[in-house]
Amino acid sequence: MGNGEERDVDGQGEVGQAPDMGEQADARDEVSVRARFERFPATVKGAFVIRGEDANPHQVSFREARVVRIGGGRGQPIAMKEAIVHAPPHQDVFLPFEFSITDLGPGWYGLEADMDVDGGPRTFPGGRTFSVAWPRASSRRGTVTIDQKVEISGGGSVRLAGLECAGDHAWLRYETGEGAPVPIGVLADGDRLSELETEFDPITGGGRVKTYPVLRSHRRLRVHVGSEGPGDPAAGWADVDLP
Repeated sequence: MGNGEERDVDGQGEVGQAPDMGEQADARDEVSVRARFERFPATVKGAFVIRGEDANPHQVSFREARVVRIGGGRGQPIAMKEAIVHAPPHQDVFLPFEFSITDLGPGWYGLEADMDVDGGPRTFPGGRTFSVAWPRASSRRGTVTIDQKVEISGGGSVRLAGLECAGDHAWLRYETGEGAPVPIGVLADGDRLSELETEFDPITGGGRVKTYPVLRSHRRLRVHVGSEGPGDPAAGWADVDLP
């Protein structure tokens, strides 16, 4: 796996991290689990890394694992044998895996593993994500200027700066002028684009939201500011016609 780093091979897709697939161990957890892998054109190969996070050894019974599509949709099980391992304090134990992605549709995916820790059942997200590419001609590429100001409840406002489109994702850039991010949701022709990642700089008040890609077939975006979708009367919104 080379130095444990994920990589994209031959432009077939990307790896990343999604907010709902968190990697960091909770301070209360006695054991953490994270996925480390390399993304190849037709397969993903790596390992679940089990680590004891406190001063006590723990028995971990691995039961099963699966690929989960972010935003919903079909994933697949990962063929792995059940195993019982011991997690010493502050040491790593590796459970290797390899699976094919040829049957997965375009989308972003994460990993989950079901394990019993000292007899208690748990489900662990793997923390890392990878994409299966959309057909090259189907995704928009390039920059779309928005430059719209959206008023939100409490007298605040957010400037939607622009949209940066790539083959398997899009970044929506915004500016708050304040030191706190705001929830933002993006709909394309009425369908929600699942959020993959968020970034915010409290010094500049600038942030951006990473979503599923904007397709060439999409004609209009609706950006909800102050909430992640419709139904919140306190939120503002802006429509963006796509060229």
